[in-house]
Amino acid sequence: MPEVRIPAFAKINLRLDVLGKREDGFHELRTIFQTISLHDELRLRASRRPGIALAVEGNQPLSAEPAEKNLVYRAVDALRRELKIRGGVEIQLKKTIPAGRGLGGGSSDAAAALLGYLRLTRKKLPAARLLEIAASLGADVPFFLYGGRALGVNKGDEIYPLPEIPKLHFFVVSPKEIHVPTPDAYRWLKAKPLPLTKSAGASKLFEFCALCWSAQGSGLSNDFEAPVFRRHPRLDRIRRELLQRGAAEASLAGSGSAVFGVFPSPAMARRAAVGFPHDQTFVCESVSRGRYARLMRIAE
Repeated sequence: MPEVRIPAFAKINLRLDVLGKREDGFHELRTIFQTISLHDELRLRASRRPGIALAVEGNQPLSAEPAEKNLVYRAVDALRRELKIRGGVEIQLKKTIPAGRGLGGGSSDAAAALLGYLRLTRKKLPAARLLEIAASLGADVPFFLYGGRALGVNKGDEIYPLPEIPKLHFFVVSPKEIHVPTPDAYRWLKAKPLPLTKSAGASKLFEFCALCWSAQGSGLSNDFEAPVFRRHPRLDRIRRELLQRGAAEASLAGSGSAVFGVFPSPAMARRAAVGFPHDQTFVCESVSRGRYARLMRIAE
């Protein structure tokens, strides 16, 4: 039977500004996404049995959940409905990206499922419609149809590719005992309603735009750090220890709880691991948009 294997890469936010709370209850964001080499893997295979069969490896809580709740299942189900496909599909999801750590694993899995299922069935969708389906699954999902370095606006679901920067080397620490639910992080942030005038906050936006188009570096910043660090001081200690161990910069990943450092070389990143013997850690690098497209076979 036909089969497709496809990776699902993690992301970090090089910059994450929360501008305020919108009238619809969501938050207005400006963020710079960057894909990194840490990844899950999906295998999709056509099946004679009807429906979608999903098996998850490497994450016991996810494997114990009803398949229908998983974003991979929901992504493929959405495409089957859109394309009116009746044939069955078997999906194996091998998890490596830790869940609920701000690294975008679930959203990346969903985007990989969309791309992989289209390749498996040899179907195509207009890009605008594929983005619409991706956005319906989650605010971060559209980014993973692009990869590389990109600007996210509105809820983070409106994506604009940005100029690439030189390859970065990362060391990611995922503390096993700390979980930060995204709704909690937003509540702790206590974002104010968006200002009615365009002039309010303009200097912050100009600063953000300048960083977006700079090819010199990341300029890490994350508005979630202060409220999350207040409730989980160890995350701030991890950030400071990464800096002490040679990171040029360090930051919270998304709304947490993973923390990452930018290191001058992979060797220095690996040496930093000795300071975190009880945590889950990863040495990885940035993945450019061109490399991402080749690995995901987006152009085909």
